[in-house]
Amino acid sequence: MIRFDRVLKKFGDNVVLHDLSFDVKPGEFVTLIGPSGSGKTTILRLLMTLERVNGGTIQVGDEYLTHVERGGRLVPADEKHLRLIRRRIGMVFQQFNLFPNMKVLQNVTEAPTRVLGLSRDEAETKARSWLEMVGLSDKVDAHPSQLSGGQQQRVAIARALAMEPDVLLLDEVTSALDPELIAGVLAVLREIARTTDITFLCVTHEMQFARDVSDRVMMFDQGQVIEDAPPGVLFTEPTHARTREFLHAVLDRT
Repeated sequence: MIRFDRVLKKFGDNVVLHDLSFDVKPGEFVTLIGPSGSGKTTILRLLMTLERVNGGTIQVGDEYLTHVERGGRLVPADEKHLRLIRRRIGMVFQQFNLFPNMKVLQNVTEAPTRVLGLSRDEAETKARSWLEMVGLSDKVDAHPSQLSGGQQQRVAIARALAMEPDVLLLDEVTSALDPELIAGVLAVLREIARTTDITFLCVTHEMQFARDVSDRVMMFDQGQVIEDAPPGVLFTEPTHARTREFLHAVLDRT
């Protein structure tokens, strides 16, 4: 469902991702871990087309993301192509980014009606279903300011799911939450991963969550995957010294 093939990403002279290649299978839950600045969030931003690659290619399903084939060769994609592929990808950010002037139900229905062309009734029916899944069926008429941080993040998750993505990207979705609210959000994500065939790519420092829900965990350092293994292996028998050092530091803090 996701393929990075020798991807290069630079910001000026700073090479963030160098010759990066990896695959994520349909329906997999893959978590990226590693120190800050290792390139994890850049991967998500490339998939959301918030950044462009400097080299290599990215595919989503059987289509190239930032390129199209013309005359037997790959050329940079135009904005129309990017919009079409972007519809297949949802993202939940660190910050909730809800529309403060809209009630919860409208926050979830706005994009499906405008982007997917759903009728208002169809969008509302689906939105209510997703809000029930995230435990907020009783908050449809509330404004974001009336919700806790954890509830706002769950609305943001429902909003991303309402676009019916093939791929859902999670960028440190609990980092803006108070500690007592984190467990509820992670429980919702576990249930979504268990009951849907969505492909997840997750960046997190919540190691227990990564261990519980992931099919694979990839350890990043300096823009490279240095270890890729099932969580039961990576967290108990990491082979790379840098992975052992990172896990020791992170787990000691918790």
